[in-house]
Amino acid sequence: MKKLIRQFLANLKTERNFSKHTISNYGRDLAQLAKIAPEDPSEFNLSFARQFLIKMEKDGYAKRSIARKISTFRSFFKYLINQGLVTKNWWGIISLPKLASRLPNFLYLEEMTKMLMAPDLNTPLGLRDRAILEILYASGIRVSELVSLKKGEIDEGSGEIRVFGKGSKERIVLIGSHAKHALREYLGKGRPQILGKTKTDALFVGYRGTPLTTRSVERLLQKYAKQAGINKKVTPHTLRHTFATHMLDGGADLRVVQELLGHASLSTTQVYTHVTPQHLKKIYKESHPRSG
Repeated sequence: MKKLIRQFLANLKTERNFSKHTISNYGRDLAQLAKIAPEDPSEFNLSFARQFLIKMEKDGYAKRSIARKISTFRSFFKYLINQGLVTKNWWGIISLPKLASRLPNFLYLEEMTKMLMAPDLNTPLGLRDRAILEILYASGIRVSELVSLKKGEIDEGSGEIRVFGKGSKERIVLIGSHAKHALREYLGKGRPQILGKTKTDALFVGYRGTPLTTRSVERLLQKYAKQAGINKKVTPHTLRHTFATHMLDGGADLRVVQELLGHASLSTTQVYTHVTPQHLKKIYKESHPRSG
């Protein structure tokens, strides 16, 4: 079983282009399953699946964690079926626990503005960080997509960025004038100083001249959120949520946002159709005859 799990994780990396973070989560979930599953996967049955589900519930796992693990196991056994090693995906029979709807965490415009202003533009790293913040907010790209960007994948003139998302799917995202200006400043002044004599085609680099990691970006967002006085957890995905929320609040079509985010399904994008209190008040004042 352990050998098959290693092969499956390798397949996620080479064939499906999953991020290191996602593969790591899959690996942890499957390591738990391997502890109770028979060594021969063909001996796995519905009883084993139910026993594991009961154990997770007794151990106090949240419904969201259980749902993720079941999805992981479904993917693994689908892979085993494709390899001709099992004939039945028992996890497909197990229903996912019903989850309470949870609105995405996002920043209000004033919070986002404070965060964008936080980097010190008198330093090369500050120029880099401003460009990172501007591009994440302007485009809504994933952090894995950001750190994978190459210089040649950005058209500074048109503000178009060629991104390779999940499953190596290519799409074009856009950035506006603020992000383009921040990018030009970084490329003209910041990046050359950071790199020195080091050669790389990676767009965003660390002080040693190596490409930034997703963890590095997470840390710098936490740093600037704190500097901006934002008392909530801010992650790269928060800025992705913020991009989508502000686009829809501004009147963007849901399908346009879906395309920019790289969502395969419109239902995934619909989670962002919540309205902010400010937008609610604005629509009320514009629409109700006695709102004044």
